[in-house]
Amino acid sequence: VPSGLALALAVALALPCVALENGLARTPPMGWLAWERFRCNVDCRADPHNCISERLFFEMADRMAEDGWRVLGYQYINIDDCWSAKQRDAAGRLVPDPERFPSGIRALADYVHAKGLKLGIYGDLGNLTCGGYPGTTLDYVKQDAQTFADWGVDMLKLDGCYSSEDEQAKGYPEMARALNATGRPIVYSCSWPAYQGGLPPKVNYTILAEVCNLWRNYDDIQDSWDSVVSILDWFFTNQDVLQPAAGPGHWNDPDMLIIGNFGLSYEQSRSQMALWTVMAAPLLMSTDLRTISPSAKEILQNRLMIQINQDPLGIQGRRIVKEKSLIEVFLRPLSQAASALVFFSRRTDMPFLYTTSLAKLHFPENAVYEVQDVYSGKTISGLKTGDNFSVVINPSGVVMWYLRPTALPMQ
Repeated sequence: VPSGLALALAVALALPCVALENGLARTPPMGWLAWERFRCNVDCRADPHNCISERLFFEMADRMAEDGWRVLGYQYINIDDCWSAKQRDAAGRLVPDPERFPSGIRALADYVHAKGLKLGIYGDLGNLTCGGYPGTTLDYVKQDAQTFADWGVDMLKLDGCYSSEDEQAKGYPEMARALNATGRPIVYSCSWPAYQGGLPPKVNYTILAEVCNLWRNYDDIQDSWDSVVSILDWFFTNQDVLQPAAGPGHWNDPDMLIIGNFGLSYEQSRSQMALWTVMAAPLLMSTDLRTISPSAKEILQNRLMIQINQDPLGIQGRRIVKEKSLIEVFLRPLSQAASALVFFSRRTDMPFLYTTSLAKLHFPENAVYEVQDVYSGKTISGLKTGDNFSVVINPSGVVMWYLRPTALPMQ
């Protein structure tokens, strides 16, 4: 057993088994995160509109409250790296950069809360954050947890740059305990598995689910289709390990939604939304909500999509078919015997007519379903398990179905 894992196991066994059962994130968290779109832009003199500053978060909070995001469930507005001053204060506390966050984080949290939203913040378990700002070393874990709670923070993303395997094995569970000890409900997103390669034996998903509400397993997303596909490939190649780890209160996080930025076509944007939903992934947008296009907004605000993503059973979907024709089929079981199916094309030539039946996709025999196309809204009534059907899937696009049984076979 690698030393870090042995240590983590010892730490976990020493915990009460309610290490993190904080009652939070019963469905995948939804909201907005600064990183992919705004990165570590701290030059507020040259670029006041887009730099990491309180203004950016005030403006995004306004957009989330006023443009229909909040009512659909997008509730977290999350600060990422590069928010703090370069030094802790005299008492050793983290402090926001005084020029870029002159009002302070508490005032920002109050503003966000007044809009009916929640505030997330970023820390890093290490000497420095990835962007070179003060990190949270083991001796600062309790103090930083208390600082975040005092500020009214509702979610913490704890990164892992500049820390060792042993420090991570101690620090990530330690932060879970410290957050709980503050008495404030704070959703805990940790990057622990991503720094250990994301897979057993180095990553123990049983322990992870007791420590964190969500976790980054794999590489950072970039604004490109290649990046989205590489994440999909890794997640579904390793679905036998990853899929059982997810559930209410503990989620795999394939990283942000980049819909509304520059790297994805319309079809690819629809694909990311559908595939993240079938994965029961957190829906954390990273785009400029002040300038987002109507088509991107429509994808991100699709009510049936969000209902599927937020299904209370919280079962992560799986890839169930991989055809030679470069068509793949994904299935997510939902509450009340419903299901979501995603038909995804990796083709690059032309729309493809794909024919199959629910029987071939291992649905129960002699059942009858009502089908709703998640994007078009069109419905098919009376689809029997044995009936052949066809869907036309555009290159790098999806067709997504929501299936509700109208008749199930007798048990």
